[in-house]
Amino acid sequence: MSVTLAQVTGPAYTRIYSYGAARGENAVPNEDLIGPIDSSDEWIRQRTGIITRTRADKGTDAIDLATTAAAEAIEKSGVPADQVDLVIVATISNPKQTPSVSAIVADRVGSNPAAAYDINAACAGYAYAIAQADALIKAGAARYALVIGTEKLSDVVDPTDRSISFLLGDGAGAALIGPSDTPGIAPAVWGSDGSKAEAVGMNGTLTDFRDGVAPWPTLRQEGQTVFRWAVWEMAKVAREALDKAGVEPADIAAFIPHQANMRIIDEFAKQLKLPETTVIARDIETTGNTSAASIPLASHRLMAEHPELSGGLALQIGFGAGLVFAAQVVVLP
Repeated sequence: MSVTLAQVTGPAYTRIYSYGAARGENAVPNEDLIGPIDSSDEWIRQRTGIITRTRADKGTDAIDLATTAAAEAIEKSGVPADQVDLVIVATISNPKQTPSVSAIVADRVGSNPAAAYDINAACAGYAYAIAQADALIKAGAARYALVIGTEKLSDVVDPTDRSISFLLGDGAGAALIGPSDTPGIAPAVWGSDGSKAEAVGMNGTLTDFRDGVAPWPTLRQEGQTVFRWAVWEMAKVAREALDKAGVEPADIAAFIPHQANMRIIDEFAKQLKLPETTVIARDIETTGNTSAASIPLASHRLMAEHPELSGGLALQIGFGAGLVFAAQVVVLP
């Protein structure tokens, strides 16, 4: 006698219901960082577009930031916290390798016993997690998902490093995702290129630090390599995401790229030939580069400053260490 396993399916479509955000408590101006890298405020502004970046207090970690952002997203969504049955956290700065940030946050915000896991896809992590939440809800594996990007990058910064130290900030952004009557999240274009793994990442291992053969691991990057890859290769990925969504650049109300560098953002907009009416997220100016948190933080700020964008289409793209990338078009809540 053969038995057929029962199968479940979910709704045909999903959408983002709301955003939440948390930024580090301290605004750190360029002047505070230029001494150790023998630089100037003007040099940092010209290279990156950053005026200040947010950094968290010593006692605040990535879990705390994620909890604050998640609580706001839940409250704004109108979905009761105990109905959130999936929590995905994208981060490279969990203060411990285990347990996961997601399980702790799920409990803190009242979503226990939601399925919870962390992903490490660096600056593309949030876009990866959006793709996963969309697929899992459609598959019937969850109904409401909380997607969070959270980072405390100030824990992994070498103040004397000229390649990346002045770029990095601390913060968390969250999105609540659930069923929709119409398509709200387009298919993702995502991938990786591990052959360029050395271009950006940690400069050592925890075991080397433990054994006393290397200092505390910090983030480093080959600036020109990353810049060229981001500008040329990621513009292609962004165009592919528009094609996959079945839309034209003229249909895009907002462009929300990973907040890596203002020069990259400007070059992107030029290559994509976005219309002048498209609002471009430039949260990097006062938040800095917050890796997995940068797209949801920029989305949160964009909606606060431009509520008229509600219901419009946004193209979002994340890219970073791995090298990894992901892009998709979403309907703004």
